[in-house]
Amino acid sequence: MQLNENQKMIRQMARDFARAKIAPVAAKLDHSGEFPEANVREMGQLGFLGMVVPEQYGGLGGDITSYALVVEEISAVCGSHGLTVAAHNSLGCWPLVELGTEEQKQRFLPPAAAGESLLSFGLTEAGAGSDAGGTRTTAVRDGDHWVLNGTKMWITNSHYAGAIVITAKTDPEAEGSHGISAFIVPTDTPGFTVEKKEDKLGMRASDTAPLTLEDVRIPADLLLGEEGEGFKYFMMTLDGGRISIAAVALGLAEGAYRTALAYAKERVQFGKPIASFQAVEFMLADMATQIQASRQLTYEACRLKDCGEPYAQMAAMAKLHSSETAMFVTDKAIQILGGYGYTREYPVERMYRDAKLCTIGEGTSEIQRMVIGRYELSQ
Repeated sequence: MQLNENQKMIRQMARDFARAKIAPVAAKLDHSGEFPEANVREMGQLGFLGMVVPEQYGGLGGDITSYALVVEEISAVCGSHGLTVAAHNSLGCWPLVELGTEEQKQRFLPPAAAGESLLSFGLTEAGAGSDAGGTRTTAVRDGDHWVLNGTKMWITNSHYAGAIVITAKTDPEAEGSHGISAFIVPTDTPGFTVEKKEDKLGMRASDTAPLTLEDVRIPADLLLGEEGEGFKYFMMTLDGGRISIAAVALGLAEGAYRTALAYAKERVQFGKPIASFQAVEFMLADMATQIQASRQLTYEACRLKDCGEPYAQMAAMAKLHSSETAMFVTDKAIQILGGYGYTREYPVERMYRDAKLCTIGEGTSEIQRMVIGRYELSQ
């Protein structure tokens, strides 16, 4: 895919920021699990947190390809930073951009685009993961308010969100995925609690926590879209979110590959660089090939979405291939670095741990195969 000059400029801006501001602190934040508040604020100032937000609401109003390039470049240095940007844009901002009323957009999008507060997305529950239709959180109409009760899990950016888009059952008689609605829930609403941050394998500087809603009363005008259409809206959101995770995974793979390639050229064994040995050369060739294949799938999904064409299947393909490529490439990078790769002296062990989430979040690899397979069988 040929990038235009504006896309190249945005990519370079993201690359420069990642290398100057994120790279020096990535290992420390991974070790401590501390959220990168200062960098997130600066990314807001650069426009990275308003990539999908129209200009009239303070965003860049950029195309999806430019957005994916930003996520890719940031993730090539740190998956946690990349995931923070991805979840905020595609899961938090996008539903409001597409479905929100003018009043909702004016209230929530400008501070989100500026990085003053993040937006988040609450779908997953203990009994509703891949089976998202199994939502048990409820919303009951009470005059000019809705009252929400329930719990959510694995919610990204939750401690730093000004509002979270939540799914809840509004028709208890409806079966399966029917009767679910979407709501914008300000996080300072009484009864809304963000629980303790999860202690995770990877993406450790990304904020992930469960939510509890106990008689949370929100005005009726914070219903997002039409009542009863929440499941459809969230599936649409996840289609776009899969492009985001594909970009995160692509960045992680690229970052690990760059590290392994540079190391292989410098590391001397038996009197010559290990890159000259066929065993290493073949690993590098396979890594580069898989990355390029993932890049083409991801950019094609972006192109389809930018053109307004159906992109759900391509997004699932991009997410599936890129996430599994990230696992493959980070594993091979550790192998090329040997003992150094297994330590924190180099970033590849962190990238390996970060990459695993990409095969789970936004729908597991198995769910992606179901999406792709069902599409093919319907033709």
